Amino acid sequence: MDYSFLDFLTFVGALGMFLYGMKTMSEGLQKVAGNRLRAILAAMTTHRLTGVLTGFLITALIQSSSATTVIVVSFVNAGLLSLAQSISVIMGANVGTTITAWIISLFGFKVDISTFSLPLIGVAIPMLFAKKSSYKSFGEFLMGFALLFLGLSYLKSSVPDLQNNPEVLSFIRNYTSMGYGSILLFLFIGTVLTVIVQSSSATVAITLIMCTQGWLPFEMAAAMVLGENIGTTITANLAALSANVSAKRAAIAHLMFNLFGVVWCMIFFYPFLRVVGWVILHIGPGDPHELEHFLSTLDAHTVSQITSGQELNDPHLLALRNQLISLQLSVSYGLSLFHTMFNVTNICIMIWFVKWYVRICSAIVKSPKKSEEEFQLKYISGGLLSTSELSLMQARKEIAVFGERASRMLDMARTLFYEQNEDDFIKTYQRIDKYEQISDRMEVEIADYLTRVLEGRLSSEGKNDVRVMLRVVTEIESIADSCHNLARNIKRRNEAKSVFTGEQNHSIDHMFELTEKALVHMNWVLKKQTPTAREDIVVSYNLENEINLYRNMLKNRNIENIDSKLYKYSDAVYYMDIVSECEKLGDYVLNVMQAVVEKKF
Repeated sequence: MDYSFLDFLTFVGALGMFLYGMKTMSEGLQKVAGNRLRAILAAMTTHRLTGVLTGFLITALIQSSSATTVIVVSFVNAGLLSLAQSISVIMGANVGTTITAWIISLFGFKVDISTFSLPLIGVAIPMLFAKKSSYKSFGEFLMGFALLFLGLSYLKSSVPDLQNNPEVLSFIRNYTSMGYGSILLFLFIGTVLTVIVQSSSATVAITLIMCTQGWLPFEMAAAMVLGENIGTTITANLAALSANVSAKRAAIAHLMFNLFGVVWCMIFFYPFLRVVGWVILHIGPGDPHELEHFLSTLDAHTVSQITSGQELNDPHLLALRNQLISLQLSVSYGLSLFHTMFNVTNICIMIWFVKWYVRICSAIVKSPKKSEEEFQLKYISGGLLSTSELSLMQARKEIAVFGERASRMLDMARTLFYEQNEDDFIKTYQRIDKYEQISDRMEVEIADYLTRVLEGRLSSEGKNDVRVMLRVVTEIESIADSCHNLARNIKRRNEAKSVFTGEQNHSIDHMFELTEKALVHMNWVLKKQTPTAREDIVVSYNLENEINLYRNMLKNRNIENIDSKLYKYSDAVYYMDIVSECEKLGDYVLNVMQAVVEKKF
């Protein structure tokens, strides 16, 4: 066989360029439209049909059903989409991914778009160095688009010529004459290939090239396309491995939807292919089944002449070249139409069974007991990240939960202050101690997650958001430390048998109220979706000033009360320790607000 290891490496490199171009193009578009994508997903998934349309539009835009399904799993994990809504979006994403095959068919085979790749890179390079992030992101999109088609061009040229390498064809033909068994075999090959490459768009491109080069009969290529629809579900399932129950159910629903679709299509495989062939024959360039027969009638020299790209003067060779191009187009159009018709028909059938999908997925992935998830991160996980820009939303939601847990610790410390029963006191104190350990772990895990997001391809605004969030996480952990310190001060007071006067209890109670108001307002700001207004920080400044003034007044009054011997000095020490810790907690709350008001993340 005239195919060296260097040729194989060229093929792998071309595939890598194709994948990198698609990834760069997708990420560039997501940076430009990141906020809009979030708004679209949030607003357009209220109904099954709008959910399907949303999935289609977003996948058609970012050119990756895997990215869309990972985003959907992330949104379900973050509680922004229900399981039923996510199934509709995933259905639409399956149709949206067929746009890639059509782009390749319309431009990759008909027009040598690789000739425009270098000029496109020339346009993109200056944009990459622009100060405005939107220009940089658009430059990345152009760069990715150019690399995608450059990689496609190299893929086509690196596939071995079957006329000069007949061993390949004879090897494949051993497995294409087994009837329905061959269909199942190539279905499996398409699945495995997509699992390995992690991109159905890339494997569809490889299948298109193999079929147009005469490697595969049209039926076997169609079976591979079906397998690629199963293989692409692995990405979402990997993303959901360490996510919550709802996200796992969404990933299982994606697998079930594609799997059930492949089952019915395999039952009606040959009639379905005849419909596709009839459409391409009567509306398109010709019968997609004829290419393999046409190439088998030509000798190697003739094939090399009509595929060389050189100018031909012989009318016979020109006619053969035109016929070859027409048949290659019919094959690429046929596979693209098969891919699209399969997914559209699948939606038309399966959209009426969304409720059944929800029930089946809920039965497969059962809800754990509340205690199992009580102290886990709710919205972010250690699995695959969604795209960097959209991962920030999960971090925001998790930070809001972190703030709520800190607020719960303050409520427990307030309960502890008045607890008279020793057993209940110990239980509450141990609970606060446990929450403090959880807050330490949450700080580390959220910070690690944000660091991983920062390693991705973020816009300058996104990087600034991460810096703000890292500061906020640190300050919230300090709030939790203050609540733990309050509990320890109260415990020391009880161990010393110190008893506060009614005035001291009233003062501390009022200090708790002021601190709680500041914390509640902070959590409200962290949870709200609208940008932070200047009035929000004014409220926090006013509360902080009130806390400081009250602390100063209590400090002065405490000295007077000690002089008047209203209580012992040791009681005054425990009393002021609690007051001072409340004031520190107020400072940390203000630090969070100052970080957030700089840039609402």
